[in-house]
Amino acid sequence: MSASESYNECLKEMFNLRRFGIKLGLETIRQILVKLGDPHENFKTIHVAGTNGKGSVAATLASILRTCGYKTGLYTSPHLVRFNERIVVNGTPINDEDVLSAYKAVKAVHQGNREPTFFECTTAMALHEFRRRGVAWAVIETGMGGRLDATNIIHPALSIITNVSLEHSEYLGSSIRQIASEKAGIIKPGVPVVTGVKQKNAIDVVVAAAAARQAPLYRLRKDFRVRRTSQGTFTYQSPRTKWTGLMASLVGQHQLENTALALAGCDILSPELGQLTQDSLKKALLQTRWPGRLEMVKDKPLTLLDGAHNLIAARALAKYLKSNLAGRRITLVVGILDDKPYRAMLEALVPICQRVIVTQPKIQRALPAGILQTAAKELSNQVDVIPDVDQAVAAAIESSGPDDAVCIAGSLYVVGEAKTALTGQIPPVSL
Repeated sequence: MSASESYNECLKEMFNLRRFGIKLGLETIRQILVKLGDPHENFKTIHVAGTNGKGSVAATLASILRTCGYKTGLYTSPHLVRFNERIVVNGTPINDEDVLSAYKAVKAVHQGNREPTFFECTTAMALHEFRRRGVAWAVIETGMGGRLDATNIIHPALSIITNVSLEHSEYLGSSIRQIASEKAGIIKPGVPVVTGVKQKNAIDVVVAAAAARQAPLYRLRKDFRVRRTSQGTFTYQSPRTKWTGLMASLVGQHQLENTALALAGCDILSPELGQLTQDSLKKALLQTRWPGRLEMVKDKPLTLLDGAHNLIAARALAKYLKSNLAGRRITLVVGILDDKPYRAMLEALVPICQRVIVTQPKIQRALPAGILQTAAKELSNQVDVIPDVDQAVAAAIESSGPDDAVCIAGSLYVVGEAKTALTGQIPPVSL
């Protein structure tokens, strides 16, 4: 069997673990990591949870740590095109051979009472690979929730909770308070916490959890803040620190808040980050990349990829489109998963766009394009259905003028398929 065939077979086995579904809890991941020699105890970690923005915060932190000279790991999900994107060392996804090696290491030691889930397996792989590669810091994004998420096995130097809204109610609870409690489950005794949570019933839960664990809590707009300047830069300020003349590569007002959370984390950890300077921060922020989130992939017509996978994200995208693409004829290519508030998401996005093409990503959880079409037609008289994402993207671009815009959104799975089509990359195994 060739190396590429072995890698493809490895991915097929991992994706097949999805048949075991989502099983929240730490016992299985704990057993695996013990047998691997507790790799997560060999480097420092930052743990990031939240409903939106956690990937952007994690990517920003990893860029800052790397720019400061630390060998840095970054573990996020989901991937857009290739599985390897989930496990990154010093800004580069691990190669196919390392994916295969890490999977074999995890598979060899697992002898638990049940098969690990896909996410448990990939979390163990990431931690194993970070130790093998000798990273000094790893930024770890939760998969779902926090308290019983497989990543909660780590004992971080810092925890970050970006924000809270209703999501995955069948697993995390049906109220903001319940979901906030799950997110606050990443808070560890004595470990500082940074948060952008705003709603009173959610922040009350986070404050109580931090107090119960004697974890210092730092809140956006209360303990630190960012402010835009007339020169197009922004300033970060806390009682301890002031950084001026900053600019970020990630666009959108919501990304300024995400950047603030990352900067607050660095501010708090500055005694441990001896090489952290304002110049290194400026460089790191401009070098931060987070694909599929307000990502410009084509100029004529302007083609924008944004996951916008839930209502908060859809509203943030709508705000960006109104502010930055006013005057352009916008075609929206949209596909949404069946557990999302698709009507409210369409209500946020469709009125801004002159044409809508509804589509459907190749995943079982995708909302049928016909259902999306019916809802979209209540908001626009220019609605077409092209179920195949590749064809939908091609049709949108071909029918747009050079000064028009195409926005592809609604799901990271839609964005991933679109990115694959636009870049010509071929994922080795589809999900």
